Amino acid sequence: MDNGTDSMLDMYLFETNSLMEQLDELLIEAEKVEEFSTDDVNEIFRIMHTIKGSSAMMEFTSLNQIAHHIEDLFFYIRENGMDSIAPELKKSLFNLMFKSTDMLRTEIEKVENNEPLTENIDNIIGEINSFLNKISNTSSAADSPEDTGGNDGPSVAELNMELANCPDDDAPFFIKVIFEEGCGMENLRAFMLVNALQDLGLPFRFYPDDVENNSASAQAIVEKGFFLALLEEEHIEKVINTITGTSHIHSYEVIENARLKGAQAEGDPDKAAEAKPADTVKDTPAPAASTSPAEAPAKQAPASRAHSGPVKQSLISVNLSKLDALVAIVGEIVITESMVTSSPDIQGLKLDNFMKSTRQLRKLTKDLQDLAMSLRMVPVSGVFQKMNRIVRDMKQKLNKDVRLTIIGEDTELDKSIVDGISDPIMHIVRNSMDHGVEVTSAERVAAGKDPQAEIILSATHTGSEVIIKVEDDGYGMDTEKILAKAANNGLLIKPESEYTKKEILGLLLLPGFSTNEEVTEYSGRGVGMDVVKRNVESVGGTVSISSELGQGSCTTLKIPLTMAIVDGMEIAVGQSIFTVPIANIRQSFKVSNEDVVYDAEGNEIVKCMNEFYPIIRVHQLYNVETEVTNIEDGILIWVEASDTSYCLFVDELLGEQQVVVKPLPSYLNNFNIKNSGISGCTILGNGNISIILDILSLYEMAQY
Repeated sequence: MDNGTDSMLDMYLFETNSLMEQLDELLIEAEKVEEFSTDDVNEIFRIMHTIKGSSAMMEFTSLNQIAHHIEDLFFYIRENGMDSIAPELKKSLFNLMFKSTDMLRTEIEKVENNEPLTENIDNIIGEINSFLNKISNTSSAADSPEDTGGNDGPSVAELNMELANCPDDDAPFFIKVIFEEGCGMENLRAFMLVNALQDLGLPFRFYPDDVENNSASAQAIVEKGFFLALLEEEHIEKVINTITGTSHIHSYEVIENARLKGAQAEGDPDKAAEAKPADTVKDTPAPAASTSPAEAPAKQAPASRAHSGPVKQSLISVNLSKLDALVAIVGEIVITESMVTSSPDIQGLKLDNFMKSTRQLRKLTKDLQDLAMSLRMVPVSGVFQKMNRIVRDMKQKLNKDVRLTIIGEDTELDKSIVDGISDPIMHIVRNSMDHGVEVTSAERVAAGKDPQAEIILSATHTGSEVIIKVEDDGYGMDTEKILAKAANNGLLIKPESEYTKKEILGLLLLPGFSTNEEVTEYSGRGVGMDVVKRNVESVGGTVSISSELGQGSCTTLKIPLTMAIVDGMEIAVGQSIFTVPIANIRQSFKVSNEDVVYDAEGNEIVKCMNEFYPIIRVHQLYNVETEVTNIEDGILIWVEASDTSYCLFVDELLGEQQVVVKPLPSYLNNFNIKNSGISGCTILGNGNISIILDILSLYEMAQY
């Protein structure tokens, strides 16, 4: 495809996926109250109308067809109200909508993956049409026989009056096509439909027959509709398939020529009487066809006023690759600015104006970096709301009573990180639903719990990272069983008695480990939490599990806000330079030997703000040679990450610097570098490389 087509496809996918997210959220909320409000019905109709039109433009037939039939269904509901649907059918309506949206999502994923779309969608179309017929027949049955007979008489007269002006009134079948209100250029749209039908090679005629050259025919089509005259009944289905695949078609109606049947009765009054209203309409696949053409102009006026002036847009969509390129350029600017200001050629020179300019440059560079980062920040609500659907489907299939509570969905993360954590969160929620929550309410009541289980999905900011938690109040995890399972699988690397509770729960993150004995739709296939761990670590995050037997479990994801540029403090240890993220630093101070005390195991501890914190000597941890070993000669940095707080002992502080985070070479992953207190590296102004310390994993490493 050329660039123009690629751009259209990107816009189509962005718009359609956004609409599908809105639709999912709407369906979940509506199902909770077991009712669609008037606004809900109108919104679903609008969403389907948009997807139908854009899919037709892109020639995605399956998407167009499904959206078209859902639109027809909700047109009927919009015209007749939810009260026209029997209470026992409303649950079926929700199930049908969820099934239809699943099919739409499947087709959208095929478009994204450049796979062929499903050719045979008769099953889902048949279900939608069947449900529509069911509710429309129920509604008709509620009317009295007198009303039914009274309503059909004018329909025949109206249809015969329309056909009376047709020059092909000797054709046995007609299809009346109604275009969407306010779509404009109805004559050209009709001509495009004629061309599409001519490609089929079928014999047919149409009127108005001058749509190609007479622009005035557009008004006639608006008022009376566009008619196709067919000579053979067997051609009707092919023509309908072409019509439904054409954009901006509101409805269509297949009409059998009642006057022709009357003429064929050869003057026999009894046979002529057989041309009853019921025989006039051969098929009515779209409920919208009941709208008379005379109503179209009346409804068209508001639409015209709505589009009378240009609409001012306050938002635009930008390709993510362009934002990536922008962030990369900003990163290079940050490095270059550092190289200029720390150049050895100007060290020792008294350049007041130059230093003033560099301070201004640094300020502007930081503002540019903040702006570039903010462009990529999106709320996690999109990911969180998808979990509503997961919980809803699993509730029905597993027959469990569970509610999902979402906290902090407005918390923002980098777009690439949000995309990376969607699957891990989904996997954790499924685990909680499948074998975290009790099977029955009676089981929960017997354990002294609320009959309805709860899964809490929360997100909170803590400095430079976001903490995402998935908590449930279910069974909890039996550490003895986990340890026995790990031993049976040969996963233990030390005696069972030496494992702490945290280490035992950490075994769940090993490849292939699963406590589920049975293979279900949701778990038990050997693809466990190791996948979650790998995906989270790929975006610079960490995973931890906590649990109390009988009370529930909590899986915590610690995710960096962004992986591109951070404010760091450069520290010196011997000849090496390390970088500590400013967000992790609480205070730096000097101490005397008398201020340092020792715990029972001989580890150094220092008192700060009326609390005692362990001291970690960086030169000992990484075996760095240095002359600064006396606690009074160096400096302590009080650091904090998540719920961990301690002090780092270093030689000296070199100063604050914005640094561009560069990933470590992939081959270093073989050395478990992620758990060595190192999160990445950066290039300093003088061209040297500085290791960026991961405050959380550094402390965990120091404990072993």
